[in-house]
Amino acid sequence: MSIRRAGAKPFDLDTMRRGLAAKKGRTYWKSLDELARTAEFQDYLRHEFPENADTWTDAVGRRSFLRLMGASLAFAGLTGCTMQPEKRLVPHVRAPEEIVPGKPLFFATAFPSFGYGQGILVESHDGRPTKIEGNPLHPASLGATSIHAQASVLDLYDPDRLDVVAQLGRVRTWETLVAVLRSEMERFQFNGGRGLRILTGNVTSPTLGARLGELLERLPEARWHQYEANHRDGAFLGAGHAFGRPLGTHYRFDRAARILSLDSDFLFRGPAAVRYAKDFAAQRRLDSPASEPNRLYMAECSPTLTGTVADHRLALRPSELLVLTRALAREFGIEVGEVTLSEDRRRWVAAAVADLRAHRENAVVVPGEFQPPEVHALAHLMNRTLGSLGGPVVVTEPVEARPESHVESLRALVEDMGRGEVETLLILGGNPAFDAPADIPFAGALDSVPLRLHLTTHRNETSELCHWRVPESHYLEAWGDLRSFDGTVSVVQPLIEPLYRSKSACEMVAVLLGEVADVSGYDLVRRHWTDFASGDDFESWWRLALHEGFVPGTDFPALTAEVDRAAVIRAATRPGTATETFEITLRPDPHVEDGRYCNNGWLQEAPRPLTKLTWDNAVLIAPATAEAAGLAQGQVVEIRLGETSVRGPVWIQPGHPAESATVHLGYGRRTVGRVGAGTGFDAYPLHFAANGWSATGAELVPTRDRVSLASTQHHYSMEGRHLIREATFEEFRANPSFARELSHDPHPDELLFPLWEYPGHAWGMAVDLNACIGCNACVVACQAENNIAVVGRDQVRRGREMHWIRIDRYYAGDLDDPDTLHQPVMCQHCENAPCETVCPVAATVHSSEGLNDQVYNRCIGTRYCSNNCPYKVRRFNFLLYSDWETETLKMQRNPNVTVRSRGVMEKCTYCVQRINAAKIEAKLEDRAVRDGDVKTACQQVCPTEAIVFGDINDPGSKVAKYRENIRNYGILTELNTRPRTTYLARVRNANPELERDRES
Repeated sequence: MSIRRAGAKPFDLDTMRRGLAAKKGRTYWKSLDELARTAEFQDYLRHEFPENADTWTDAVGRRSFLRLMGASLAFAGLTGCTMQPEKRLVPHVRAPEEIVPGKPLFFATAFPSFGYGQGILVESHDGRPTKIEGNPLHPASLGATSIHAQASVLDLYDPDRLDVVAQLGRVRTWETLVAVLRSEMERFQFNGGRGLRILTGNVTSPTLGARLGELLERLPEARWHQYEANHRDGAFLGAGHAFGRPLGTHYRFDRAARILSLDSDFLFRGPAAVRYAKDFAAQRRLDSPASEPNRLYMAECSPTLTGTVADHRLALRPSELLVLTRALAREFGIEVGEVTLSEDRRRWVAAAVADLRAHRENAVVVPGEFQPPEVHALAHLMNRTLGSLGGPVVVTEPVEARPESHVESLRALVEDMGRGEVETLLILGGNPAFDAPADIPFAGALDSVPLRLHLTTHRNETSELCHWRVPESHYLEAWGDLRSFDGTVSVVQPLIEPLYRSKSACEMVAVLLGEVADVSGYDLVRRHWTDFASGDDFESWWRLALHEGFVPGTDFPALTAEVDRAAVIRAATRPGTATETFEITLRPDPHVEDGRYCNNGWLQEAPRPLTKLTWDNAVLIAPATAEAAGLAQGQVVEIRLGETSVRGPVWIQPGHPAESATVHLGYGRRTVGRVGAGTGFDAYPLHFAANGWSATGAELVPTRDRVSLASTQHHYSMEGRHLIREATFEEFRANPSFARELSHDPHPDELLFPLWEYPGHAWGMAVDLNACIGCNACVVACQAENNIAVVGRDQVRRGREMHWIRIDRYYAGDLDDPDTLHQPVMCQHCENAPCETVCPVAATVHSSEGLNDQVYNRCIGTRYCSNNCPYKVRRFNFLLYSDWETETLKMQRNPNVTVRSRGVMEKCTYCVQRINAAKIEAKLEDRAVRDGDVKTACQQVCPTEAIVFGDINDPGSKVAKYRENIRNYGILTELNTRPRTTYLARVRNANPELERDRES
């Protein structure tokens, strides 16, 4: 291992390990600081509120905050930037019948996730999109969404978006650009398009794919290249090895009893993650000890959300994971040569394979999206051996319009540019000058192209190197279409007229094809699908497609594909032993991804699921690695890889494999909007196409510098009162009521005040911890629904974040290889709410339906309620965080929720505005509110349906049944608060053989 020592050990890890071993029973902890009882951690516990909370402590902090203020963190008006109306506006004299002030309309469309469609419903208030929900009919979402889809509405109103066409920094008109493009196309007509190159991201759009194909037919010498930084090249090439040609693969986890993941974070990443999470969680439901859940084995190179819910997990360096894959293949009888494994890992492999074989066609092996082709090829062969192809493993034609290796496509383009063969380059989206692999010098080669044009939503590193910058339309402004992971087509319909004179990729390509300058995406998409619906009433077909949000019958049928065993074995050429050098694992950031969401304040401030970091990336290392190098939290290290080096702060991550580090990409942007400026460090210089998503032979060199990272893992600490309940499935069968036995429920007579009577509704919530994966979608959905402000990095460091939901992350057991558990905590809406009795102005009161209401207009900021809340779920506006000036940001906000000013206490309201809307609707229809009529924002977004809300007075409601579940328990019930929010304890379905090894 190539690590240089930095000095004294930051933690006495040996003492901490002995302390954990000496404790009886299961021990839960949140961080190494908590175990070590560091001075910083003790300081957090001493202060209920941050020091100097009401005043600024430094001028730099104030200037930084003013720069990063408000929902998108931009404090600037847009007068003169918005497109002026072209026609006279006339107010409603007789309003449209379907428009009711305050009542939103919902429209179906699709969110583009790295080119793939995710079906969504968009809430619109008077023509303003304000909130994203999942489309319950769409196979890729089934009513839920990802965190990125939730946050995408903020990008629409981002005042840093490009607003005008520009040539070399000077404002130009769209018509001027069209004239330039037509002149170029006239020239290319004579040579068949020689010298014309088009670079796109991943394309699944049938319309855009067809238009590009038509262009290449007209100009056969032109070339279309694709590059998406997160494209799954390993899956593409691995399928080629296994099936002889690229095919698409997806999984039916609702049919899988046993799952082995080879570094696949399938519950969080990828075009099918929302659907996978729902199907996976459906097999984790436990109504009684008789129903056994599925079992997940996970081998991973860096801690992931999928790894946190695994029943058995192995933390491995990238080279070790390749060896483990070969060892698994050998257990399946696949001839891959000798493999060297330690005895404990050999037992793990044998037990996992035996369990998979016992369930055969109901078992599945899932290769990781960032793993090399041989892992994917071997996984396909193992699934063929199990007989799961055609069952939980579905093979189809590829959904991409042009399936190819994106790395090789970009490499070919760069080589052509280097030879001077590219005269005109049109880049449709993306940012390859920033995120291209270090050994494919895209930015350097770009200078040799005489004419360079970039269609983009924001200024970025690529647009700065181009002659022309063209504003790209947000997907909520433009017509289009997309395919989902299974091939299902969605028509992307806009919810709002373009805020600026922006264009879509389809409209740009249409100009190259000689269409009129003002051709609309609407006409292009309708024209493409007219042929598909030929013979039918097209208008009826079109309206149905828009109404449903997708085109039924367009999913690709499953294929009966044979696996070429000999080709797979030839592809498995890696050595049978792991390397001895220090290794680097590269991954896109969980929230900003490859850097495309760097200017989104909601995603920047949402704590990363495992590190709880905000506004920064870090070098993640294991406690043992930090101990060997003498590194402290936040200490800057230099990572050297050959002639390349980057510097970044250390974050000590329990559960990370030793002798390796994980670095998240997407930060350190050089040209970015005001939100993402100055955040994190750029790790793309470490990303070489030749190495894939990992590298060996790295060196970790400590420096004397330190960085204060904004992490929320200590904020609102429960001070040792662990609220989580969990057991193995064997323990659950032996004692089904274990969760309730661990909680103390007071007797009814142990009261200072009489119990409330609820003759009507009594609202309550339940959270199934067996389903929660900690994805943070509920946190951002709550933020979008309730107009919660972003505060910025400096304010987060002071403990002032405003999220109404926090996801508590607990570690359990061993320091170096702990289990990880998630628990969403919001206002518990207690029957005996401690906050209500101490408020001097009755700003926090109890409603007749059991809600703990917060009356903003009464609050005078004493903060007594927060001091008296044992759950620490109340948030105080120390400063004016909400941006009241930027015009576009006003359009994003939910008009049914108050936008708060300074000095107001905030908290979860159970989305009381949605409750009231449902009650009004039921009254108009002369009926009672039905179970399911009210869905809170966090409940609606949850991909695993872990959150349930309803009327606990209704014995048939889902929440009432959850409260009767044997796993149901309340947190801190010994305080006699009688919370309305309860939890279902987590149950881990451990393999008894491996559990015995673990306990020993």
